[in-house]
Amino acid sequence: MIKRLDATEKAVDLILELKEAHGELMFYQAGGCCEGTQPQCFEKGGYFPRMNDVMIGEILGAEFWVDRDLFEYWQYSHFTLDVLDGFGVGGFSLETPLGKTFKIHYRLFTEEELKELEPIRLME
Repeated sequence: MIKRLDATEKAVDLILELKEAHGELMFYQAGGCCEGTQPQCFEKGGYFPRMNDVMIGEILGAEFWVDRDLFEYWQYSHFTLDVLDGFGVGGFSLETPLGKTFKIHYRLFTEEELKELEPIRLME
C-alpha cells in the first residue's frame, strides 16, 4: 500500500522532542481562516476533529487529521511533513515556543500510486 503521509528527518526529530515533553501527540491541518493551512501539533486529544474530517496516516503513532474540505481538494496528493525555523500561523501548536513551525510539502500521486493508496479513516 502507498502511504499518504511521510515526514522528513527534521520533522521526526522534532516530534520525538515534543513527545518527550508532552506525551502522545496528534496533528490537525485545517482548511484556512484563523489557523491557516499549516499543520498544528497538539497533545493527543487536545483537538477534536469534526465529523467527516479525515485521518490520512500516522507519524510515530501521532494521528494526522485533515479538515474534510481541505482533504477534498488535496485527496490526490502525498503529504510530507517538514519543519521550518520561525513562527508559523499556529500559535497553539506545540512547536511554537521552540521557534519552529510544521509545514507540508505536497506532490500529486501517480496513476499507479492512486490504485494502491492506504485507506483513510473518517471521524464519525
